[in-house]
Amino acid sequence: MSIKVSWDEYNTLVERLALAVYASGFDFDQIICIARGGLRVGDVLSRIFDQPLAILSTHSYTAEGGTLRGELVIAEHMTMTKPRLGGRVLLVDDMVDSGHTLGAVHKALPERFPHITALKTAVLWWKACSVFAPDYAVEYLPDSPWICQPFEVYDNLRPEALAARLAGA
Repeated sequence: MSIKVSWDEYNTLVERLALAVYASGFDFDQIICIARGGLRVGDVLSRIFDQPLAILSTHSYTAEGGTLRGELVIAEHMTMTKPRLGGRVLLVDDMVDSGHTLGAVHKALPERFPHITALKTAVLWWKACSVFAPDYAVEYLPDSPWICQPFEVYDNLRPEALAARLAGA
């Protein structure tokens, strides 16, 4: 089973996530997004809450078109615009699927940055098969479907095919 998400649906989910975090009263001074899936979520939340965004890259899905999980690699450094990471962090991603990535990053951040005093997690989708429970999620998915996000059209689109597509437009 899979769920196909349009851009309008995706944007509404991000806005609903922002409102859930806002309603909780969590007072954070830093957003960290897990790249790649959390980039768009983190960007929008950073704009809505007017908080700095840091980007942390991870990599684990490698085989069979990105559907099989390999060894998790968490980047040693983050990209951020402030000289020091905030101490009250909202960690965001698009979804918690297996839960291994979000759980590992949630564990690693306070170890790497001992000045972090509060750390909460926020995702659009929380799949039932996850071993990690996020603090905020817009949709809980009890049957753990594959989610086809609107930007995935670019996963297999190469420059030559893009040029041909746009030439015919």
